[in-house]
Amino acid sequence: MKQIILGKTGITTPQNAFGALPIQRVDMDTAVKILRRAYDGGMTYFDTARAYSDSEEKLGEAFDGMRDKIYIATKTQATTPEKFWADLDQSLRLLRTDYIDVYQLHCVPQCYKPGDGTGMYEAMTEAKKQGKIRHIGITAHKIGVAEEIVASGLYETLQFPFSYLATDRDIALVKACEKAEMGFIAMKGLSGGLLTNADACMAFMSDYPVLPIWGIQRESELDDWLFFFDKEVTMTDELQEIINKDRDELLGEFCRGCGYCSPCTVDITINQCARMSLMVRRAPSEAWLNEHWQAEMMKIEKCVECGVCMTRCPYGLNIPELLRKNLADYKEILAGNVQV
Repeated sequence: MKQIILGKTGITTPQNAFGALPIQRVDMDTAVKILRRAYDGGMTYFDTARAYSDSEEKLGEAFDGMRDKIYIATKTQATTPEKFWADLDQSLRLLRTDYIDVYQLHCVPQCYKPGDGTGMYEAMTEAKKQGKIRHIGITAHKIGVAEEIVASGLYETLQFPFSYLATDRDIALVKACEKAEMGFIAMKGLSGGLLTNADACMAFMSDYPVLPIWGIQRESELDDWLFFFDKEVTMTDELQEIINKDRDELLGEFCRGCGYCSPCTVDITINQCARMSLMVRRAPSEAWLNEHWQAEMMKIEKCVECGVCMTRCPYGLNIPELLRKNLADYKEILAGNVQV
Protein backbone atom coordinates (compact mmCIF):
# COMPACT_ATOMS: atom_id res chain seq x y z
CA MET A 1 0.00 0.00 0.00
CA LYS A 2 1.35 3.38 -1.05
CA GLN A 3 2.16 5.75 1.82
CA ILE A 4 1.13 9.43 1.72
CA ILE A 5 2.83 12.29 3.54
CA LEU A 6 0.35 15.08 4.26
CA GLY A 7 2.49 18.01 3.22
CA LYS A 8 4.30 19.91 5.94
CA THR A 9 2.38 18.10 8.68
CA GLY A 10 4.73 15.16 8.25
CA ILE A 11 1.80 12.81 8.89
CA THR A 12 2.55 9.60 7.04
CA THR A 13 -0.30 7.17 6.49
CA PRO A 14 -1.48 4.59 3.95
CA GLN A 15 -3.26 6.11 0.95
CA ASN A 16 -6.47 4.52 2.18
CA ALA A 17 -8.26 6.37 4.99
CA PHE A 18 -11.59 6.14 6.84
CA GLY A 19 -14.35 8.72 6.42
CA ALA A 20 -16.53 8.46 9.51
CA LEU A 21 -19.60 10.43 8.42
CA PRO A 22 -21.65 7.28 7.63
CA ILE A 23 -21.06 5.55 10.99
CA GLN A 24 -23.46 8.03 12.57
CA ARG A 25 -26.17 5.91 10.93
CA VAL A 26 -25.29 2.66 12.75
CA ASP A 27 -25.43 1.71 16.43
CA MET A 28 -22.43 1.98 18.77
CA ASP A 29 -21.48 -1.71 18.73
CA THR A 30 -21.56 -1.88 14.93
CA ALA A 31 -19.56 1.32 14.58
CA VAL A 32 -16.90 0.18 17.05
CA LYS A 33 -16.57 -3.17 15.28
CA ILE A 34 -16.14 -1.50 11.87
CA LEU A 35 -13.63 1.06 13.17
CA ARG A 36 -11.47 -1.53 14.90
CA ARG A 37 -11.54 -3.76 11.84
CA ALA A 38 -10.41 -0.80 9.77
CA TYR A 39 -7.44 -0.24 12.08
CA ASP A 40 -6.59 -3.96 12.22
CA GLY A 41 -6.74 -4.04 8.44
CA GLY A 42 -4.19 -1.24 8.06
CA MET A 43 -6.01 2.10 8.20
CA THR A 44 -4.49 4.71 10.51
CA TYR A 45 -6.20 7.99 9.49
CA PHE A 46 -9.79 8.60 10.60
CA ASP A 47 -11.79 11.69 9.61
CA THR A 48 -14.90 12.86 11.45
CA ALA A 49 -16.63 16.15 12.34
CA ARG A 50 -18.63 17.83 15.08
CA ALA A 51 -21.48 18.00 12.54
CA TYR A 52 -21.65 14.19 12.17
CA SER A 53 -23.92 13.69 15.21
CA ASP A 54 -22.37 10.89 17.34
CA SER A 55 -19.53 9.93 14.97
CA GLU A 56 -16.88 11.44 17.28
CA GLU A 57 -18.28 9.58 20.26
CA LYS A 58 -18.03 6.31 18.35
CA LEU A 59 -14.40 6.97 17.44
CA GLY A 60 -13.69 7.76 21.07
CA GLU A 61 -15.16 4.45 22.16
CA ALA A 62 -13.40 2.44 19.45
CA PHE A 63 -9.92 3.85 20.02
CA ASP A 64 -9.88 4.54 23.74
CA GLY A 65 -6.42 3.66 25.07
CA MET A 66 -4.74 3.53 21.66
CA ARG A 67 -4.49 7.21 20.79
CA ASP A 68 -0.85 7.03 19.72
CA LYS A 69 -1.61 4.40 17.09
CA ILE A 70 -3.93 6.49 14.90
CA TYR A 71 -4.42 9.94 13.41
CA ILE A 72 -7.69 11.71 14.13
CA ALA A 73 -9.03 14.59 12.03
CA THR A 74 -12.20 16.39 12.95
CA LYS A 75 -13.93 19.63 12.00
CA THR A 76 -15.94 22.60 13.23
CA GLN A 77 -18.55 24.58 11.32
CA ALA A 78 -18.09 27.46 13.75
CA THR A 79 -18.07 30.98 12.37
CA THR A 80 -17.24 32.68 15.69
CA PRO A 81 -14.37 32.07 18.13
CA GLU A 82 -16.85 31.32 20.92
CA LYS A 83 -18.44 28.48 18.94
CA PHE A 84 -14.97 27.33 17.81
CA TRP A 85 -13.78 26.79 21.38
CA ALA A 86 -17.04 25.12 22.41
CA ASP A 87 -16.83 22.72 19.47
CA LEU A 88 -13.16 21.95 20.07
CA ASP A 89 -13.69 21.18 23.75
CA GLN A 90 -16.69 18.97 22.89
CA SER A 91 -14.70 17.10 20.23
CA LEU A 92 -11.80 16.48 22.61
CA ARG A 93 -14.19 15.15 25.26
CA LEU A 94 -16.08 12.83 22.91
CA LEU A 95 -12.92 11.57 21.19
CA ARG A 96 -11.35 10.93 24.62
CA THR A 97 -8.16 12.72 23.74
CA ASP A 98 -6.27 15.88 24.66
CA TYR A 99 -5.28 16.75 21.10
CA ILE A 100 -6.55 16.57 17.52
CA ASP A 101 -4.03 15.68 14.81
CA VAL A 102 -5.75 17.74 12.08
CA TYR A 103 -8.43 20.24 13.11
CA GLN A 104 -10.35 21.64 10.16
CA LEU A 105 -12.65 24.57 9.55
CA HIS A 106 -15.59 22.79 7.91
CA CYS A 107 -17.13 23.62 4.50
CA VAL A 108 -15.99 27.21 4.66
CA PRO A 109 -17.61 30.01 2.62
CA GLN A 110 -14.33 31.93 2.57
CA CYS A 111 -10.63 31.64 3.29
CA TYR A 112 -10.33 32.75 6.91
CA LYS A 113 -7.23 34.90 7.36
CA PRO A 114 -5.50 36.80 10.16
CA GLY A 115 -7.08 40.19 10.73
CA ASP A 116 -10.21 39.53 8.65
CA GLY A 117 -12.44 40.46 11.58
CA THR A 118 -13.83 36.96 12.22
CA GLY A 119 -11.18 35.84 14.69
CA MET A 120 -11.37 32.31 13.25
CA TYR A 121 -7.79 31.98 12.07
CA GLU A 122 -6.52 33.47 15.32
CA ALA A 123 -8.56 30.86 17.24
CA MET A 124 -6.95 28.07 15.21
CA THR A 125 -3.42 29.30 15.85
CA GLU A 126 -4.13 29.77 19.55
CA ALA A 127 -5.51 26.22 19.80
CA LYS A 128 -2.34 24.96 18.13
CA LYS A 129 -0.21 27.01 20.53
CA GLN A 130 -2.07 25.41 23.44
CA GLY A 131 -1.40 21.93 22.05
CA LYS A 132 -5.08 21.11 21.58
CA ILE A 133 -4.54 20.74 17.84
CA ARG A 134 -1.38 19.74 16.05
CA HIS A 135 -2.13 20.86 12.51
CA ILE A 136 -4.44 23.48 11.00
CA GLY A 137 -6.69 22.26 8.20
CA ILE A 138 -9.69 23.46 6.24
CA THR A 139 -12.37 21.95 4.00
CA ALA A 140 -14.14 23.53 1.05
CA HIS A 141 -16.52 22.51 -1.73
CA LYS A 142 -16.21 25.55 -4.00
CA ILE A 143 -13.15 25.53 -6.24
CA GLY A 144 -12.62 29.29 -6.10
CA VAL A 145 -12.53 29.27 -2.30
CA ALA A 146 -10.17 26.27 -2.36
CA GLU A 147 -7.80 28.01 -4.75
CA GLU A 148 -7.70 31.07 -2.49
CA ILE A 149 -6.94 28.84 0.49
CA VAL A 150 -3.97 27.24 -1.25
CA ALA A 151 -2.66 30.60 -2.42
CA SER A 152 -2.88 31.99 1.13
CA GLY A 153 -0.28 29.56 2.48
CA LEU A 154 -2.05 29.66 5.85
CA TYR A 155 -3.26 26.08 6.15
CA GLU A 156 -1.45 22.76 6.40
CA THR A 157 -4.15 20.63 4.79
CA LEU A 158 -7.02 21.11 2.36
CA GLN A 159 -9.95 18.71 2.13
CA PHE A 160 -11.82 18.98 -1.17
CA PRO A 161 -14.01 16.74 -3.39
CA PHE A 162 -11.83 14.66 -5.71
CA SER A 163 -12.68 11.58 -7.73
CA TYR A 164 -12.12 10.32 -11.25
CA LEU A 165 -14.80 12.80 -12.32
CA ALA A 166 -12.29 15.57 -11.53
CA THR A 167 -11.99 18.49 -13.91
CA ASP A 168 -8.70 19.91 -15.14
CA ARG A 169 -9.17 22.69 -12.60
CA ASP A 170 -9.55 20.15 -9.78
CA ILE A 171 -6.36 18.39 -10.85
CA ALA A 172 -4.54 21.74 -11.00
CA LEU A 173 -5.66 22.32 -7.40
CA VAL A 174 -4.03 19.04 -6.34
CA LYS A 175 -0.81 20.04 -8.09
CA ALA A 176 -0.91 23.48 -6.43
CA CYS A 177 -1.22 21.81 -3.03
CA GLU A 178 1.72 19.56 -3.80
CA LYS A 179 3.84 22.55 -4.84
CA ALA A 180 2.86 24.40 -1.64
CA GLU A 181 3.62 21.30 0.47
CA MET A 182 0.01 21.31 1.60
CA GLY A 183 -1.64 17.98 2.35
CA PHE A 184 -4.61 17.20 0.07
CA ILE A 185 -7.39 15.10 1.61
CA ALA A 186 -9.79 13.79 -1.01
CA MET A 187 -13.44 13.61 0.00
CA LYS A 188 -16.31 12.43 -2.18
CA GLY A 189 -14.06 9.83 -3.81
CA LEU A 190 -17.21 7.95 -4.85
CA SER A 191 -19.08 11.13 -5.84
CA GLY A 192 -21.76 10.53 -3.26
CA GLY A 193 -22.14 6.84 -4.12
CA LEU A 194 -22.48 7.26 -7.88
CA LEU A 195 -19.12 5.59 -8.58
CA THR A 196 -19.30 1.91 -7.76
CA ASN A 197 -16.07 0.34 -9.01
CA ALA A 198 -13.61 0.37 -6.09
CA ASP A 199 -10.68 -0.75 -8.26
CA ALA A 200 -11.17 2.16 -10.65
CA CYS A 201 -11.52 4.66 -7.79
CA MET A 202 -8.39 3.44 -6.02
CA ALA A 203 -6.35 3.20 -9.22
CA PHE A 204 -7.21 6.81 -10.02
CA MET A 205 -6.27 8.03 -6.53
CA SER A 206 -2.95 6.18 -6.63
CA ASP A 207 -1.84 8.41 -9.52
CA TYR A 208 -2.03 11.54 -7.33
CA PRO A 209 -0.46 12.71 -4.04
CA VAL A 210 -3.80 12.71 -2.21
CA LEU A 211 -5.29 10.94 0.80
CA PRO A 212 -8.76 9.57 0.01
CA ILE A 213 -11.17 9.20 2.93
CA TRP A 214 -13.74 6.60 1.97
CA GLY A 215 -17.16 6.94 3.60
CA ILE A 216 -17.83 3.59 5.27
CA GLN A 217 -21.03 2.39 6.94
CA ARG A 218 -21.02 -1.38 6.45
CA GLU A 219 -18.45 -4.12 6.87
CA SER A 220 -18.96 -5.11 3.24
CA GLU A 221 -17.95 -1.58 2.21
CA LEU A 222 -14.91 -1.74 4.46
CA ASP A 223 -13.89 -5.03 2.83
CA ASP A 224 -13.66 -3.26 -0.53
CA TRP A 225 -10.97 -0.90 0.79
CA LEU A 226 -9.10 -3.31 3.07
CA PHE A 227 -8.60 -5.49 0.00
CA PHE A 228 -6.04 -3.00 -1.30
CA PHE A 229 -3.72 -3.61 1.64
CA ASP A 230 -3.22 -7.12 0.28
CA LYS A 231 -3.29 -6.37 -3.41
CA GLU A 232 -2.16 -3.06 -4.87
CA VAL A 233 -4.22 -1.87 -7.82
CA THR A 234 -2.81 0.08 -10.75
CA MET A 235 -4.48 1.67 -13.74
CA THR A 236 -5.24 -0.70 -16.59
CA ASP A 237 -6.88 -0.24 -19.96
CA GLU A 238 -9.99 -1.95 -18.60
CA LEU A 239 -10.22 0.37 -15.59
CA GLN A 240 -9.55 3.42 -17.76
CA GLU A 241 -12.43 2.36 -20.00
CA ILE A 242 -14.75 2.25 -16.97
CA ILE A 243 -13.57 5.71 -15.94
CA ASN A 244 -14.04 7.12 -19.43
CA LYS A 245 -17.56 5.71 -19.65
CA ASP A 246 -18.52 7.20 -16.27
CA ARG A 247 -17.02 10.55 -17.18
CA ASP A 248 -19.02 10.63 -20.40
CA GLU A 249 -22.20 9.90 -18.47
CA LEU A 250 -21.72 11.99 -15.34
CA LEU A 251 -19.61 15.05 -16.05
CA GLY A 252 -21.67 18.18 -15.63
CA GLU A 253 -24.20 19.22 -13.04
CA PHE A 254 -25.30 16.45 -10.69
CA CYS A 255 -26.10 16.17 -7.00
CA ARG A 256 -23.36 14.59 -4.86
CA GLY A 257 -25.77 13.89 -2.02
CA CYS A 258 -23.88 15.91 0.61
CA GLY A 259 -27.10 17.18 2.21
CA TYR A 260 -25.91 20.72 2.96
CA CYS A 261 -29.04 21.99 1.16
CA SER A 262 -31.32 20.61 3.89
CA PRO A 263 -33.71 21.07 5.55
CA CYS A 264 -36.19 21.79 2.80
CA THR A 265 -39.00 24.24 3.57
CA VAL A 266 -41.56 21.72 2.22
CA ASP A 267 -39.80 18.60 3.54
CA ILE A 268 -38.33 17.26 0.28
CA THR A 269 -35.42 14.85 0.84
CA ILE A 270 -33.31 16.86 -1.58
CA ASN A 271 -30.02 14.98 -1.35
CA GLN A 272 -31.64 11.78 -2.64
CA CYS A 273 -34.47 13.08 -4.77
CA ALA A 274 -32.25 15.43 -6.78
CA ARG A 275 -30.16 12.48 -7.99
CA MET A 276 -32.75 9.71 -8.05
CA SER A 277 -32.41 9.08 -11.80
CA LEU A 278 -28.71 8.37 -11.38
CA MET A 279 -29.19 6.24 -8.27
CA VAL A 280 -31.84 4.07 -9.91
CA ARG A 281 -29.56 3.45 -12.88
CA ARG A 282 -26.14 3.27 -11.22
CA ALA A 283 -27.04 1.60 -7.93
CA PRO A 284 -30.01 -0.44 -9.08
CA SER A 285 -32.30 -1.49 -6.28
CA GLU A 286 -35.99 -2.11 -6.02
CA ALA A 287 -35.79 -0.09 -2.80
CA TRP A 288 -35.58 3.12 -4.84
CA LEU A 289 -38.95 2.27 -6.39
CA ASN A 290 -40.84 1.28 -3.24
CA GLU A 291 -43.79 3.14 -1.73
CA HIS A 292 -41.58 5.17 0.59
CA TRP A 293 -39.45 6.65 -2.19
CA GLN A 294 -42.44 7.11 -4.47
CA ALA A 295 -44.02 9.24 -1.76
CA GLU A 296 -40.75 11.14 -1.22
CA MET A 297 -40.40 11.86 -4.92
CA MET A 298 -43.98 13.12 -5.19
CA LYS A 299 -43.13 15.77 -2.57
CA ILE A 300 -41.21 17.49 -5.36
CA GLU A 301 -44.59 18.66 -6.69
CA LYS A 302 -44.86 20.79 -3.54
CA CYS A 303 -41.64 22.69 -4.35
CA VAL A 304 -42.31 26.43 -4.16
CA GLU A 305 -38.90 27.34 -5.62
CA CYS A 306 -38.07 29.45 -2.58
CA GLY A 307 -34.38 29.14 -3.47
CA VAL A 308 -33.17 28.46 0.08
CA CYS A 309 -31.59 25.17 -0.97
CA MET A 310 -29.60 26.90 -3.72
CA THR A 311 -28.09 29.36 -1.26
CA ARG A 312 -26.76 26.40 0.73
CA CYS A 313 -25.57 24.17 -2.12
CA PRO A 314 -21.74 24.18 -2.16
CA TYR A 315 -21.78 23.23 -5.85
CA GLY A 316 -24.05 26.06 -6.98
CA LEU A 317 -26.63 23.71 -8.47
CA ASN A 318 -30.06 24.77 -9.69
CA ILE A 319 -31.76 22.37 -7.30
CA PRO A 320 -35.44 23.05 -8.20
CA GLU A 321 -34.63 22.31 -11.84
CA LEU A 322 -32.76 19.12 -10.92
CA LEU A 323 -35.69 18.00 -8.77
CA ARG A 324 -38.19 18.55 -11.59
CA LYS A 325 -36.05 16.62 -14.09
CA ASN A 326 -35.60 13.72 -11.68
CA LEU A 327 -39.32 13.57 -10.92
CA ALA A 328 -40.24 13.51 -14.61
CA ASP A 329 -37.77 10.70 -15.26
CA TYR A 330 -38.89 8.80 -12.14
CA LYS A 331 -42.50 8.87 -13.32
CA GLU A 332 -41.43 7.45 -16.69
CA ILE A 333 -39.58 4.65 -14.92
CA LEU A 334 -42.59 3.82 -12.74
CA ALA A 335 -44.82 3.81 -15.80
CA GLY A 336 -42.50 1.31 -17.47
CA ASN A 337 -41.68 3.67 -20.30
CA VAL A 338 -37.98 3.69 -19.41
CA GLN A 339 -35.88 0.61 -18.69
CA VAL A 340 -33.26 0.73 -15.93
